[in-house]
Amino acid sequence: MGMNVGGGGASGEPDVLVEMNTTPLIDVMLVLLIMLILTIPIQMHAVALNLPNGKPPVTNVPPKVVQIDIDFDGTISWNGTEVDGQARLSQLLTQAARTSPQPEIHIRPNKLAPYRDVAQLMALAQRDGVTKLGLVGNDQFAP
Repeated sequence: MGMNVGGGGASGEPDVLVEMNTTPLIDVMLVLLIMLILTIPIQMHAVALNLPNGKPPVTNVPPKVVQIDIDFDGTISWNGTEVDGQARLSQLLTQAARTSPQPEIHIRPNKLAPYRDVAQLMALAQRDGVTKLGLVGNDQFAP
C-alpha cells in the first residue's frame, strides 16, 4: 500500500527537500539569547557586615588548659586529681567559668566510657557557664 514517488523525472533536476532549514532559526535564537543576557541588570547580592576596625590585640600568653578525664567506670579527674561527686565538679567548673580569662576545658573520655557520662559532664559545664569547651582524643574513636 505504499506509493513510490519518482525521482523527479528524466530532466535531471534534484529532488525537492521537504525538511525545514533550521540554521537561520538557531542563529536568531542565539542573537536573542545574547541580547537577553546583555539587557538583564546585574544583581548585586550584598550582605551588610559590621566589621571591627583596626587590629586585634596580640596575646603571646597561651591560654590556661584544664584537662578533664573520664575513665571507663565513670571516674572523673580534674587535671589528674580525682573529683568526688557532681557537686565538687560543679564547683570547679563554676570557678573556672568565673576566672578571667576563662581557661580552656579539654574533655578526654576513655574509649570505653559511657556516652551518658560525657553528655552529663558537657551539660554540667554549660549550666555552670563554661564557654571554652572541647573534646580531645577523638582519634581513638575512628574505625
